[in-house]
Amino acid sequence: MEQSGDFLPIFTVAKMTKVATTTLIGEYECRLDDKSRIILPSALKKQISPEAHDKFVINRGFEGCLVLYPQDVWDETTARMNKLNLFVKDHRQFVRAFNNGATPLSLDSQNRLLLPKMLLDYASIDREIILFAYSDRIEVWDKKTYRELLSNEPADFAQLAEKVMGNPNITSAGNDLS
Repeated sequence: MEQSGDFLPIFTVAKMTKVATTTLIGEYECRLDDKSRIILPSALKKQISPEAHDKFVINRGFEGCLVLYPQDVWDETTARMNKLNLFVKDHRQFVRAFNNGATPLSLDSQNRLLLPKMLLDYASIDREIILFAYSDRIEVWDKKTYRELLSNEPADFAQLAEKVMGNPNITSAGNDLS
């Protein structure tokens, strides 16, 4: 029981924003079937949050790959984009480019995803695919293109690591991450 003269601590609660807790990891080789479907590897499926409800969104990525987002991650990402000022030209261009080709996908009863032909053409994917899972997304690569990308890794990975991760509280743009 409080007595007169005792002080209770006062806490300030900052507004918290939901951050994706999905952490995907792994590299998986897959093959497109004749109908442009891939089977999502079971080891990867086990990592997908139940909140995704076996739904995904795929879109164009960087360096010529596709990016497969679990639905819950896509929702969080687009919520962040919806805060951009669309009266600013760079913001509009980014939102258009990011959403260009974005297509919702659902796993079928055999854990297959039907990949859109337009996006397969964009990424020059024929049959052999690498699914590269990291952070909260899965990059979808043509196997040959992915191997070429890996063979062109930075000459001095240690120097790149120091530049990018040397001060974990500062991004390359100078923004404090803490």
